[in-house]
Amino acid sequence: MSSSNPRPRRTASGSSSAPNSRNSRGSRKERKAPAPGSGQASLKGAPTALESRFAESQSRLGPGRQSLIRAILGNCEETFFLSSRELAKRYGVDAATVVRTVQAMGYKGFADFSVDLRRHFVTQITPYTVLKAATREKRSVADHIDQSLDKAIDNLNAVRSDLDRNRVIQLARLIHRSRRIMIIGVDFAESLSYYFAYGLTTLGYNAEAPTGSEGNIQHKVELLTQKDLLIAISFGQCLRVTVEAVLQASRQGVHTFGITDSETTPIARYCDAHLIAAVASPSFLNSYVAPMALINAVEVACAHLDPKRSLTKLKPTDKEYLSGPRWYRESKVSG
Repeated sequence: MSSSNPRPRRTASGSSSAPNSRNSRGSRKERKAPAPGSGQASLKGAPTALESRFAESQSRLGPGRQSLIRAILGNCEETFFLSSRELAKRYGVDAATVVRTVQAMGYKGFADFSVDLRRHFVTQITPYTVLKAATREKRSVADHIDQSLDKAIDNLNAVRSDLDRNRVIQLARLIHRSRRIMIIGVDFAESLSYYFAYGLTTLGYNAEAPTGSEGNIQHKVELLTQKDLLIAISFGQCLRVTVEAVLQASRQGVHTFGITDSETTPIARYCDAHLIAAVASPSFLNSYVAPMALINAVEVACAHLDPKRSLTKLKPTDKEYLSGPRWYRESKVSG
């Protein structure tokens, strides 16, 4: 991908990132690039915001509080999702001690600390560390299966309760009026991008999920214009190829929309707007149950945004579904 510095972009979180916020298709408000120490490590091994703050505040923390923070940081794959009360129970202290400790580090409250803890977590976690943590738990194989399913249900319930329906409709309208829709998902997210694009194609939209090499994706993105839409799907630290596709499309005046798992990810920060779906899992793999449900919701919105158009596009497939060669049929053998 190009090594040139990307043009600053405007903030994309919140309902203010409506598609009509631009005076024209190609004009945008400027967005500041992430500042050093913002919690998104720019280089492998660079300290996170939480690590930097801990190092700076050690003189204000007694030995007990230092040990508590080191334990939380050292086991972030097991602590990043816990409340102050749950952390206190885990480390044998009271909840007030946890809150006072993070305040001594300069945080206003535990919620602010949790944001930086999650950012720290996504820079440290690997499939190996997740599986290693899971193997330390005294669970049967069946218990691990149930835990995985329970977490997937939690993620799905979070989408149902927190989803901004108007933002889904916003994306559907963007899809509806775009000449071409390119959906970028790399690695495991490639399955999501293919599913998304295939569903939109079924409804008659010119949608594509490019696969193959990094160069192929780059060249495809370079063909986009201000009449097109790029949808980027990536989670956690976010894959470089996907983020660079967003930045490249932005430089070309292409509207960008992200599907990610946090307001703080590069996809959320650099896309014009985004939707959130959790992928947290006790497994070494992300759980894509919630993102898949979110994609389904977007495609439902697309179908019902203009029902007459959708029915017209689907009508030719009606006979094929009922009596065509699409389905397997048992051979009729006499006798």
